Amino acid sequence: MKSHIEHWVAENLPEGLFTGPAEIRVDGEEIQIIGPVAFEEGSESQAIRDHREDTREQRIEVALAAEDLFNRKVSWGARAGERTELFTVAGVPVMTRLRFDERQVLDTLVASSAARSRSDALAWCVRLVGEHENEWLSELREALEKVHKVRADGPKPS
Repeated sequence: MKSHIEHWVAENLPEGLFTGPAEIRVDGEEIQIIGPVAFEEGSESQAIRDHREDTREQRIEVALAAEDLFNRKVSWGARAGERTELFTVAGVPVMTRLRFDERQVLDTLVASSAARSRSDALAWCVRLVGEHENEWLSELREALEKVHKVRADGPKPS
C-alpha cells in the first residue's frame, strides 16, 4: 500500500523525467526517488550523468515542494540497466549506545583504516548486514507491513 507521500511524489513527477515508474522510498527523514533512464549498452554511467544535469531544475522544483510539504529531505538517483547511482543522499545522525565490546569493533575498523571514524565504521557494519541479510530483512519488512495493515483494520478508539 502506497503512503500519502509516495502517492504525492508519483503524481507530481514531471512527465518524461524518467523512462518508467520511479522507485519512491520514504522514512522519517528522507524521500528517495530513483528512476530508470534511457541508455545505450556500455554508456550507463554517462546516461546517468547526462540525466542528472538535464533534469536538475525539474528535480529541484519537485524537491522544494515536497520538502516544504512533508518536512523531509528529498534525494535523487537514476538507474540505467543494472547500474544505479544516487545523486544526493541525506546523511542522518543516529544516536546509539554501544557497550565496550561493540565500541571495540568500531575502533578496530578505525585503527586499521578500514573506516575513517566510528560513524563510518558503524555505517559500514549496517551496510554489511543489509547486503548479507537482505532476504531476512525483506521478510521482516513484509511482516511489519502486515502488522500495520492489521492495526489499521482493527477497532478504532472512541
